[in-house]
Amino acid sequence: MKFLVTGVKGQLGYDVVKELEKRGHTAIGVDREEMDITDRKKVCDVIKSSSVDGVFHCAAYTAVDRAEDDVEVCRAVNVDGTEHIARVCQELGIKLLYLSTDYIFNGEGTNFWNPDGEEIEPLNVYGQTKYEGEEVIRKLLDRYFIVRISWVFGLNGNNFIKTMLRLGEERGAVQVVDDQVGSPTYTKDLARLLVDMMESEKYGVYHATNEGICSWYEFAREIFQQAGMDTVSVTPVDSSSFKAKAKRPFNSRMSKDKLDEMGFERLPSWQDALFRYLKELGYSDRRKEQ
Repeated sequence: MKFLVTGVKGQLGYDVVKELEKRGHTAIGVDREEMDITDRKKVCDVIKSSSVDGVFHCAAYTAVDRAEDDVEVCRAVNVDGTEHIARVCQELGIKLLYLSTDYIFNGEGTNFWNPDGEEIEPLNVYGQTKYEGEEVIRKLLDRYFIVRISWVFGLNGNNFIKTMLRLGEERGAVQVVDDQVGSPTYTKDLARLLVDMMESEKYGVYHATNEGICSWYEFAREIFQQAGMDTVSVTPVDSSSFKAKAKRPFNSRMSKDKLDEMGFERLPSWQDALFRYLKELGYSDRRKEQ
């Protein structure tokens, strides 16, 4: 089969293309230069000329704090851009897989958010626009997958793990919030599941992260332990210690029972994913040397 992947320069788009090619599919990866998703005509021309069986829509405006001031641009990408893609998929009768986020929930309590629940209450502009993108897809299409993810890390781009490793090496000490809880998601593992979905007809809304729950503080401690950087001091602090323009959810626990119900294989534990990721970055070898 043949698929188009938006946001190919990002962490997830990069791994989705690799997973598609690994399985023998044809992958056409595009980014802003090849297909500016805010340009309706360009989107129409590129998708139609590509003759694909489906679109993995991984591109998004993800600068969460900047979005609070950059509302129009954020909405143009996350809502209008998504609508442009969805309308072409509707016209051609092809599948669309859209990546959404835990930020569509209010982040309160300790419950696990249900993918088909109605407790939608975005905390910030980014979360609001991603949910509006979901609504556009539900309105226009029948053959779609909406997959909500959280705490993403991959090789192709910046992420929390790379930031922690850099700060640990530069400063030898970090402060990390311990009142925000969720699940890390390794793009290489996620890409496998997303391709499984697109190879199926099991449409709907899903949650997909690596297994297990932790706080950002616990995540950071595990990063330094696995990377052989035990001397780095990690101090837990609450969210009020960091002045951020956009509010973050305290509770990003997301139920993945629907994956089981629909016959999809869950992702490995986040600790296992972290180990494999650090090995790709070269940190496992460093640990063995110590």
